[in-house]
Amino acid sequence: MSRRLGSANNGLLVAVVSLVAVAGLIFLLSSGGDAPTEVQPAGNGTDNPKPDAPVQPTDSTSTKKLVMYCAAGIKLPVEAAAKAYEEEFGVEIQLQYGGSGTLLNNLQIAETGDLYLAADTSYIEIARQKKLLHEAVPVGRLRPVIAIHKDNDKGIKGLDDLLKPEVNFGLANPDAASVGKATKKILTKMGKWEEISTACKVFKPTVNELTSAVKLKSVDAAVIWDSQVNLHSDELTMIHVPEFDAATKQVTVGVLKWCKESVAALRFCRFMSAPSKGQQYFTQFGIENIGGDEWSESPELVLYSGGVNRLAIEDTVKAFKQREGVSVKTIYNGCGILVAMIKGNENQPPDAYFACDASFMDDVQSDFRPPLTISDTDMVVIVQKGNPMRVKDVKELTKADLKVGVANAEQSALGELTKKLFLQIKLDDSNLYEAVQGNVRVQTPTADMLVNQVLANGLDAAIVYKANVASISEKLEIIPIRTGNPKAVQPIAVNKASKHPYLAQRLVEAITSAESRERFLSHGFGWRVPLPSAN
Repeated sequence: MSRRLGSANNGLLVAVVSLVAVAGLIFLLSSGGDAPTEVQPAGNGTDNPKPDAPVQPTDSTSTKKLVMYCAAGIKLPVEAAAKAYEEEFGVEIQLQYGGSGTLLNNLQIAETGDLYLAADTSYIEIARQKKLLHEAVPVGRLRPVIAIHKDNDKGIKGLDDLLKPEVNFGLANPDAASVGKATKKILTKMGKWEEISTACKVFKPTVNELTSAVKLKSVDAAVIWDSQVNLHSDELTMIHVPEFDAATKQVTVGVLKWCKESVAALRFCRFMSAPSKGQQYFTQFGIENIGGDEWSESPELVLYSGGVNRLAIEDTVKAFKQREGVSVKTIYNGCGILVAMIKGNENQPPDAYFACDASFMDDVQSDFRPPLTISDTDMVVIVQKGNPMRVKDVKELTKADLKVGVANAEQSALGELTKKLFLQIKLDDSNLYEAVQGNVRVQTPTADMLVNQVLANGLDAAIVYKANVASISEKLEIIPIRTGNPKAVQPIAVNKASKHPYLAQRLVEAITSAESRERFLSHGFGWRVPLPSAN
């Protein structure tokens, strides 16, 4: 009888076990069972829940219990971190263990719980594609290795030695365990999967079971996570494979879409990833540290943002603060002023910077991680309602007695872009920048000041961003600029010196979400972030 995976009888058995396991899981969760439970392997779930908006969070101080699905191979550090968290905050973390793939299949059916920790971030991505979770926080790194017992004398030094007739080796089920999925992916890329999987006599649903098999010498070798060998270094030794070493996997915990305790759930995620808190347990149990955020029960982020972005992001920032249970101090101003603040205050840098235009990110790029371009907006001419001065084109800003307002080129991206644009526009004997100077009445640090003066009839015309006036377009006239390159693009980046880079990155993710995209579009911005694949 063949022992390879995928036979019809095995598929039927797995499906039956899946239904029993899920029924038991639902019972445990509904009855509030106290003890951590090993979840049995289950078949592939087919449910694909419709995307939901995040559940409104409750006050974290009232939270008494969180339910977490945890990859079996990460049991020990998570168990230790959960115990420490409960002792400090009085919140029980009820842990349900199983293979990463098995847990993912089961939670789709159960549709309950708060957190899902996978030993391979690819399962988190699958969960996101299926609209099963929102935020994701890395907590450690793993890599596959060949594990053998220290007493093994069969000369196993690499992958090819596993194929020796006298070697009995094991692999993790790629449909149930993250290390199995990673192994299959790497070996397939190497062109070795078919040969090695065919020769394999033992498949296990979890990395813990494979580790036990090597320790008990029921197999000569197995491909498991390096953390397992680190944990049992008195009995086991690891053999590195270059292709495995190059495929480091990230242990990641995600907040499930039906979690009603987002503040408490995300606080536990931050606790696990903090070097002074949960990370010490991951290191203790052989898992590589990810260098997480500095611990704070209620951290504060500082966000510098160009004034043009304010209307598009302020609701997103407010929702982020409420969902995470954190503070975000947002400073809006002209980007020239913000750049000067960044350069002049290196001891208290912002955690993130959202520029009005890429040119004002370039000035401080060395202080920040690679930027992501979020949006764009066109520069336009605005005039009073009814256009009493009959301005039809940007070149007509040189009309006699026209009162014109522009942004200050030293203080704002809009001013710098306006100056560059006007220098590009050639007139008969000069350029627009030189010709319009006689009509310029004010140069302000932000576009809002220019809009207000046009509305109050203090200016006849001004150069602003389309995004500045999208919500009040019925109160004035907007004239497109069809000459030169009248477009600004808005990048955002996390500061290299931030004490909370992962939290800051989640803020960036909130600003690039589908909900945020709609806010940007409604305020006259174009959208530059690629839409997620439908597959």
